[in-house]
Amino acid sequence: MIQHNVYDSIDEVPKEWDSLVVHDILLKTEYLKALEASSPNNISLFYVGVFKNNILIGVALIQRVQLYLKDMFRDTKVSCLKTFLKETISKLLKGNILVVGNLTHTGQHGMYFNPDIISKTDFYSCIFQGISEIESIIKQKQNKTIRLILLKDFFEDDIMLDDALFQKEKLHRAIVQPNMIMDVRDVWGCNEDYVNCMKKKYRTRYKRAKKKLNSIVSREMNLEEVKANSELLHSLYLNVSSNAKFNTFILPENHFYTYKLHLKENFRVFGYYLKDKLIGFFTLILNNEHLETYFLGYDSEHQYPNQLYLNMLYEMAKFGIENDFKSIVYARTAMEIKSSVGAKPKAMQLYLKHTNGILNAIFKQIFRLMNPSKDWEERHPFS
Repeated sequence: MIQHNVYDSIDEVPKEWDSLVVHDILLKTEYLKALEASSPNNISLFYVGVFKNNILIGVALIQRVQLYLKDMFRDTKVSCLKTFLKETISKLLKGNILVVGNLTHTGQHGMYFNPDIISKTDFYSCIFQGISEIESIIKQKQNKTIRLILLKDFFEDDIMLDDALFQKEKLHRAIVQPNMIMDVRDVWGCNEDYVNCMKKKYRTRYKRAKKKLNSIVSREMNLEEVKANSELLHSLYLNVSSNAKFNTFILPENHFYTYKLHLKENFRVFGYYLKDKLIGFFTLILNNEHLETYFLGYDSEHQYPNQLYLNMLYEMAKFGIENDFKSIVYARTAMEIKSSVGAKPKAMQLYLKHTNGILNAIFKQIFRLMNPSKDWEERHPFS
């Protein structure tokens, strides 16, 4: 017999949860405890366990997000048509949505099941039942209506993707910005090998960026340093986050400390110091063979003259190479500069539907017009 259970705390999920998701730290309880303890104010978490004969065979992370898109689109120069479309979507989505997946992280890190025991159709049947149950819980307890269901960030070859099944559920496919990923070459035994593989133009750029750091030094921060600098780290993060064209949440001040506390050596924080003053940082999540880049921040005064962001991208590559990761996941945004250090775009898509049938039909037409155009030039740094 196949059934599901819904949980509103990671402490309530079955003890077998972690043994099912060993491939992805972003689905393990140590990570989800950190996320739950330091989640953005507008996000709350639910979990679905799928069982066959009382044995856990599938899991899902579902986030309830209180979303107001009109506050998320920044004042950027876009066409009148795109402005109209964004305003239209804002009106349609105002309120609460359910995200199957993790809004704070690029990629499909929201679901997994054992394909040897349950079919994809039966698994998703349980997930959609769980979604309906969560909708009822929110309506009962808070009298709020869920307006949108979103399944996020599938690669085109993702084993969790089932376009026909999603369309049958009246979910619409939308293309989103690609995930920028650098595969680490076998010949890169150290950072010097990585630099030597570059074309002359990009080697020169690398050396120039390093010189521009001048007396700024980077070093890893331990738990106590992260705790002592929580307010400053958050301020530096906000400097970057506030300039994003699109934002769905703001991380709380305790976020980086909480992650370090729970994830320990699987969460790394590197600070950039000028005369012992912290002026920038970046964070990494060690996810088995994949190095996941996470949030960063910097003092805007030093970003351009010292090329802080570019130097951070190089430092991430160095860490990945020297610690034997197979790939470095740079995520989306700033695609051109990420391609200049060696990352390649990997197409992604999401699926969504409005809970109002009439508005959902309108959605289908809108998203046909909203596919992102490639308004950046991909760089090819390696010879």
